[in-house]
Amino acid sequence: MATCAILLGILGLFLVLNSSSYKPPISFGIIALLLMIAIGVLTVASHNQALQSSHYSHLKTPKSRITFKIKTVLKPNTYYHKYVIDILKVNNHLVTGTALLNIKKDSLTYTYFIDDVFVAADTLQDILPPLNPNQFNYKAYLERQYIYHQMTTTPTKLLKLQKSKSTLLGEAYQLNRHINNRLQTYPFGADELAIMNALFLGQRQDISAPLYTNYTKAGVIHILAVSGLHVGILLMILNYLLAPLERFTYGKITKTIMIIIIMWCFAFLTGLSPSVSRATLMFTLVAISINSNRPSNIFNTVAISAFLLLLWKPLLLLDVGFQLSYAAVLSIITFQPTLNNLWYPKHKLSKLLWNTLTVTTAAQIGVLPLSIYYFHQFPGLFFLSNVLIVPVLGYVLGLGILIITLAMLQLLPNILVTLFNKTITIMNAIVNWIAAQDAFIFDSLTLELNTLFCIYALLFCFIYVYTKPKFKSVTLVLLSVIILQITVLYNAWSQTPTEWILFHKNRQSILAHRNSRALTIYQSDTLNYVNAYPLKDYMLAKNMRSFDNSPLKSVYQIHGKNTLIVDCLSVYQIPSFKPHYVLLRNSPKLNLNRLIDSLNPNKIIADGSNYTSYIARWETTCKNKKIPFYYTGKKGAYNFKE
Repeated sequence: MATCAILLGILGLFLVLNSSSYKPPISFGIIALLLMIAIGVLTVASHNQALQSSHYSHLKTPKSRITFKIKTVLKPNTYYHKYVIDILKVNNHLVTGTALLNIKKDSLTYTYFIDDVFVAADTLQDILPPLNPNQFNYKAYLERQYIYHQMTTTPTKLLKLQKSKSTLLGEAYQLNRHINNRLQTYPFGADELAIMNALFLGQRQDISAPLYTNYTKAGVIHILAVSGLHVGILLMILNYLLAPLERFTYGKITKTIMIIIIMWCFAFLTGLSPSVSRATLMFTLVAISINSNRPSNIFNTVAISAFLLLLWKPLLLLDVGFQLSYAAVLSIITFQPTLNNLWYPKHKLSKLLWNTLTVTTAAQIGVLPLSIYYFHQFPGLFFLSNVLIVPVLGYVLGLGILIITLAMLQLLPNILVTLFNKTITIMNAIVNWIAAQDAFIFDSLTLELNTLFCIYALLFCFIYVYTKPKFKSVTLVLLSVIILQITVLYNAWSQTPTEWILFHKNRQSILAHRNSRALTIYQSDTLNYVNAYPLKDYMLAKNMRSFDNSPLKSVYQIHGKNTLIVDCLSVYQIPSFKPHYVLLRNSPKLNLNRLIDSLNPNKIIADGSNYTSYIARWETTCKNKKIPFYYTGKKGAYNFKE
């Protein structure tokens, strides 16, 4: 706080001393940059509730009486209903902070809503990091939302209390559920209703897995997540429909206010999800900009919206949705005008298709590196799918809003239901056909973080050389190309040539040996784990080009050290054999004290194929024998170092 105040004072002093100068000195820019960094650090620290003395983690006990309120309803998985909760009390102490709540599914149906308040006698547990290399780090993802602990319970252990008042999010969720219940009374198809819930209510959990996968393969998954595309289309429709208001006195002001109100009503309708809220904020500023009588810079408008969002929630900067949204918007406003000027179609239909193609191409230029980095795939037919689907999305949105309005008034005729069903059926058929063209889907693509930065640096340099075609800008492009090449070569050189890893998987044993780009998998069964957990992400990250499956043997030479694997047969009496590692798998019934005395190994390792009761006993034995013990279910996959 003091640092920000001092820098702000220095910046004000610079303004006073240079008030008559048209161009401030370079030191002004340096101080402004330092002030922005200081504000960022202060904002991140002030939002982190764990640093506050009232945070529940400071009162965490083995078992507590926890009073909490549901904040967000998450998508359930196979075994649990999942929620984000605000912790209100621990025992009798008022506290703050958020946590993850997992409620086990059972045969009965329990419905919980935002703002519902419960009390439970349970334990807040730490969220575990991933147990295998290159897996998605759910712990780090939750920490970026200031969620550090979780509670797993059953419905019978929850006591519902009377809630004091409803929040804005709670009211939006209740409206969302009410609309969903009302729509279910009409003869919508299962897929059609699921698409409507996704487009207008922000609920994607009802979409079938095959259909969702096909939208991903076709490169149009973004239309199922209510975000900037939908709000932007809504803004264009409203800007066109309300244009006659400009003929009246204060018509532009009235038009702008109405557009903003309708956009935020749409955001409220979808449940005020973070993606919709940030998109609505951004297009609120865009609406003010395009309807004002003053010249404005669209880049400044986008930057202001990002700045306001980061002040509200600074760790959004690390959110994938935030990065993709702003990368797409910045790319569109940068490249689309240039692409659009390559051809001037005469007919309205060809003009609409050309505009859609240029917008889609411009957006892909910005998001393609991020998409490969995060999702490891690229749909080659995204041009075709977007040209066919995005132009009719405005019609679908308009028809859907009309249907929801009439359904709420109980005036919805079946002809509109049939029309919507037919429209979504045709849209799904197009998506399914495009997704079936496997030859145009490029997957298993990898990109390192430093390479990602170099690609965007090269992209910025190309923009610079296009706007200012000078020798200096061309030099920057060539320099960025050289840096990109050096980065790719460094990534290939820095990778260890060989690696042995014991992966963790429940009830299975998987030992893998990587030799450059080839992987040999030794496993306890005949199932193929190459395209499944836990090997898929590892092979993607290491850019594996070939693999081989082999049965698990009893003895290995790993980095010159003998390794003995003891399974349920408990065979380990091998004359004059002194292993460095002993791997226990498949719950062998043995006397570990006797094994240690007989073999004198340097380390005992146990994988996920063992009973947890055996693990506890073996860990105690190793502790008494003063020999290192490693359990993959607790510490993660074991990497055999040289």
